[in-house]
Formats: sequence, C-alpha cells, structure tokens
Amino acid sequence: MKNLLLTVDRASTWLGQTFAWLIVALTLMISWEVFSRYALNTPHDWALDAQVILYGTLFMMAGAYTLAKNGHVRGDVLYGFFVPRTQATLDLILYCLFFMPGVFALTWAGWTFANESLAIRESTFSATPLPLYPFKFAIPVAGGMLLLQGLAEMVRCIQCISDGAWPSREKDVEEVDVEKLKAMVHVKDEDIAALDALVIKAESKK
Repeated sequence: MKNLLLTVDRASTWLGQTFAWLIVALTLMISWEVFSRYALNTPHDWALDAQVILYGTLFMMAGAYTLAKNGHVRGDVLYGFFVPRTQATLDLILYCLFFMPGVFALTWAGWTFANESLAIRESTFSATPLPLYPFKFAIPVAGGMLLLQGLAEMVRCIQCISDGAWPSREKDVEEVDVEKLKAMVHVKDEDIAALDALVIKAESKK
C-alpha cells in the first residue's frame, strides 16, 4: 500500500513539475510583450489572452501536486496542536463531506464543459483569436488527478488513525529549515556565537 501511495504522489509531482515550466513561458512572453509594446511600439492583441490561458492551466495542474506535498492552506489554527489521530480523523471527515464531492463535481462538469467547447471550436474574442478548447480539457484532467490524490490522502488518514502516525510521502523541494541545515553541516549554536564574537573582535581592531 505504501508503494501505491508513493506512486500516486510521484504522478502528481511529475504533473506539477512538468506544468511548472509554464512559469518560464509566461515570464518570457510577458517580458517580450513589454519590450515589444514600449520599445518597438508593436503590441499584440492576443498576448493578454495567452497569459491568462497559460496561468489558468498552471494553476489547475498544480492542485494535485500541492495536495501531494500537503501544501494547501489550512483554515483551522488549532489543527497543528492536535495529535496525528485527531488530525487524520478531521481530515477524513472533511475529505468525505466536502473535498471528494466538490472535486467530483468539478471533474464531471469540466468534462462536459470541455467537450462543449471542442464541439463549437471555442476561441477567444480578440482580433487574433486563440483556440480555447484544448486548454479547457485541463479542467477535467486536473480534477481527475485531484480525485486520485484525494483518495491517496484518505488512505493515509485511515492508516494514521490505525497506527497513530502519519505515513511517509514523496519528498520534494522544501523551504530552508535552519535547524536541519545546521545539523547537515554539523554546526552548533555555540560555534555560531564564537564566530560572531570573532568577527566583532576583528572589526573593533580596525
């Protein structure tokens, strides 16, 4: 079961990391449009639509990735003080009552929405229209991945309720943890204090 959960994590991670490259495309596109508009005096009517499409696709495809990394914002400030079993019980209830029905509705409606867009070959309303229907299929794809990752998280909740500890999950880029960093380089607080004192002493002699 652990390998299956980690496989789902890896799939969500791969999807999120792949579509994260849209950030690079967005940065280059916006930079070129600013240069083209103000330096060359040749703005493009389709640029804003393209930016919105790319950002929307990036936002949708990051959902399962963020859930796999336990990165979504929690509204309950008391959650962190609960023991793992209580956390898992609350999570499982909320997954069943709100998350799964909501994401299932998103996926179902998104599939219908995308197919209707494909049927009429929907495009933007700019003077240079861009096709919209390929990007609207990002909605059901993102919803399907969220459903899959949500099921994996529900299994994690059940395991935590049973074992009293959260099961492992796929690791990825994290914010810098100062304590972990000090442990990695074998530095103690006393060493840092001694170095600070040495620097202050050297500065005072100048």
